[in-house]
Amino acid sequence: MSKIEKKVMLIVENDETLLRSLYLLFYKRGFIIASATDGNTAFKMTQRLKPAVVLLDLELPKMSGLEYLKNLKVDVNIKKIPVIILSNPNDENNITKAKGLGVVDNFIKSDRDVSSLVDKVNKFLKS
Repeated sequence: MSKIEKKVMLIVENDETLLRSLYLLFYKRGFIIASATDGNTAFKMTQRLKPAVVLLDLELPKMSGLEYLKNLKVDVNIKKIPVIILSNPNDENNITKAKGLGVVDNFIKSDRDVSSLVDKVNKFLKS
């Protein structure tokens, strides 16, 4: 994608270090970043901001990532927002459940190739 026209991204991650890293990664690429560290806050922010894309951790306090996805799916105003989950390598069961709830892709957090995450995000912003 050549130039992103100030797309809003919501990053939902309770690991502060990873959240900061992702924030910087996408901020440097022209995104306006909103962030949340729990599922309840993330869902309210999604309803209010209607971001272009959401990066979602599955293991969150207050509302799990899977509960967030279930709520997202039934809200007609936000259900089409692309969600990429941030998962752990041993999370196969939850990844499968999340895909059944409409996530567009997933990124394994231990994967050090963050350029693949940037590519995934850009792919869904082009459509």
